Amino acid sequence: MTADDAPNAAQWQAWNGPMGAFWADNADRFDRGAPAYRETLEHAAAVEPDDQVLDIGCGAGQSTRDAARRAHRGHAYGVDLSARLLEVARRRAADEQIGNVTFTQADAQVHPFTPASVDIAISHLGSMFFSDPRAAFTNVRSALRPGGRLVLLVWQSFGRNEFMHRVLDALTPGRETPLPSAQGPGPLSLADPERVHALLEHVGFADVELVSVESPITLGADPDDALAFQSGQHAGLLADLDAGTRARALHLLHDDLVAHHVPHRGVCYRSAAWIVRARNGLN
Repeated sequence: MTADDAPNAAQWQAWNGPMGAFWADNADRFDRGAPAYRETLEHAAAVEPDDQVLDIGCGAGQSTRDAARRAHRGHAYGVDLSARLLEVARRRAADEQIGNVTFTQADAQVHPFTPASVDIAISHLGSMFFSDPRAAFTNVRSALRPGGRLVLLVWQSFGRNEFMHRVLDALTPGRETPLPSAQGPGPLSLADPERVHALLEHVGFADVELVSVESPITLGADPDDALAFQSGQHAGLLADLDAGTRARALHLLHDDLVAHHVPHRGVCYRSAAWIVRARNGLN
């Protein structure tokens, strides 16, 4: 599949362009940013030794490898749009000598999964970027065996995630902060519990529940390190600013990073996510 014929074309292009390259180059930093969420998802998923696991939007594959270790008599399958991130995932699985894992460049929205082939589908912040979430979760549900489980980690609202709104506020001085869409593909698309319930129940999931979890997000070892990271992650936003406004924005962001610097811990911001659980309610 190419970007031109992908139904999720904008996301395909983004994750195989500069954004995907940035995430691949900073995979360690993203994995270290909130280790508590990794542990929370692993606990909620409760993967068993014989399970077949599907990891949606697996990125650099940390959650897939975690699942593969637990499903040591089963298998873990990671799918993601980004070729660069999947290169990292495959390399790390080989380095860690994890043989029961497979990574595929695919859009879980349309990929022809083998019907009723997996016991559990998981996602660590990777299920929020579908152009058609109804089609995506219908497709994911079809891959689950009857009664198979879905366990997602997704962000809560913009206001509950300080690392989002404080950074974006600083980078848009004198302008209204550009809120990520709560409807289209993006980090807030599954933030509304009512929308999540309606979406999953409509496509055949049952026993849908959301549990609130919170964890600090670490953006860097110190303010200068965090500034370099955040200015790279938001390079597109900064590129739209004139030189003077860009300098002011970076100054404001640096001041905020200084205010959130915790000695011996790094630059830390509050964040909140949902653990979403459901089961395949259709035969």
